[in-house]
Amino acid sequence: MAQENLPLLGRNYAEFQALVATEHYPRFTAKQLCDWLYKKHVATFDAMTNLSKTLRADLNENYALGRSAPLEVRTSRDGTRKYLFAANEGRTVETAMIPDADRRTLCVSSQVGCRMHCQFCATGQQPWGGNLSAAQILNQILSVDECDELSNLVFMGMGEPLDNTDELLRTLQVLTTEWGLAMSPRRITVSTVGVRKGLERFLKESEAHLAVSLHTPFEDERRELMPASGGLSLKDLFALLRTVNWRGQRKLSFEYVVLAGVNDSARHVEELIRILRPIPCLVNLISYHPHDGAEFSRPKDMVLVRMRDRLNNSGVHTTIRASRGMDIDAACGLLSTTYAQRS
Repeated sequence: MAQENLPLLGRNYAEFQALVATEHYPRFTAKQLCDWLYKKHVATFDAMTNLSKTLRADLNENYALGRSAPLEVRTSRDGTRKYLFAANEGRTVETAMIPDADRRTLCVSSQVGCRMHCQFCATGQQPWGGNLSAAQILNQILSVDECDELSNLVFMGMGEPLDNTDELLRTLQVLTTEWGLAMSPRRITVSTVGVRKGLERFLKESEAHLAVSLHTPFEDERRELMPASGGLSLKDLFALLRTVNWRGQRKLSFEYVVLAGVNDSARHVEELIRILRPIPCLVNLISYHPHDGAEFSRPKDMVLVRMRDRLNNSGVHTTIRASRGMDIDAACGLLSTTYAQRS
C-alpha cells in the first residue's frame, strides 16, 4: 500500500506507470493522471472525472495531489503580481508574474531563502529554509491566475536553482516533455551564480537557456559581493561555458546588478568587454533595488545608459532591464517573505 500523502505532482510518466502497477490500477491510469495533472491542471482528485469513484477515493486516501492555492496575492501599479505560497515547516516563498505587452513571464522560486548570500539580494539575507520539491516548484506555476497565459518561465526567484539540481531537473522534465506541460525549453531560463556540479548537469541534461549572475568581472570583488559564488572561479566558470555552442537556439545571458560606486566604473566596463566579447551572449544591466540590511545605492540612470552604450558599441549585446513591481517588493533581488511577521 502507498505511503500516505505522498504528492503525485512532480512525478514523471515512468513513475506513474510504476505506481499504477503497484496499486493494481488499470494500466491506462498512468496517462490519465499525467493528463489531469499536467494538461488540465486540476487541483483535486475529485476533478478527475474519467477515473472511477472507487479509484478517486483510493487516491484521496493514500496520496496528496501536491497542489495548494497561494496564501496571498499582491498587485503592483505596473501590473506585476506577487504570489505567496506555503513552503517547508511554516515557511513561505514568493513568485512574481511580470506582464509585458503580449508576454507573461513567471519568476519562479526554487528554495526557501538562499545559501549563496549575495550581499545585494534580500533573499540571501533571510534564514535558510531548505530546498523546494519539484511539486512545490510546479505548484507555483500551476496555481497562479495567469497559468494558461504564461509565455516564459525564469528560475530567478528565491534561491539558487543549481543548488537544488535534482528537483530543478525533475521540474524541467515535467515542463518540457510531451506527457507533461510540453513547453519549449526555449521559453525557460535558469539563473545561477555558477554551482559547478549543478551547472555541469544542467548543461548536459537540459536545453533551457542559462543566465549567469555575474555582477563584477573581477574575481576578488565577486567573492566579496557573492561569498559563496557556487565554489566556481570566474576562470573555471568561463571554461565550462565555452564547452557549449551558444550560437544556436540555446542562449546565454549575464545578469549584472549595478551598484553605485561599486561595480559601475569604466574599469569594470572595459573588463566586461574583454571577457564577454568572445562569447555570444546578452548582458542584462539591472539597477540595484534597495532593501533593509544592505548599504548599497542605486546608480543614476545615465550611468546605466553609459555602460550599455559602451558595451553595445564594443560588440557585447547589452540591455537595461526595467524595474518592475518595486512598490510590492517584487523587483529583482527583493523577494524575501515577510508573511509570518505580517501575520
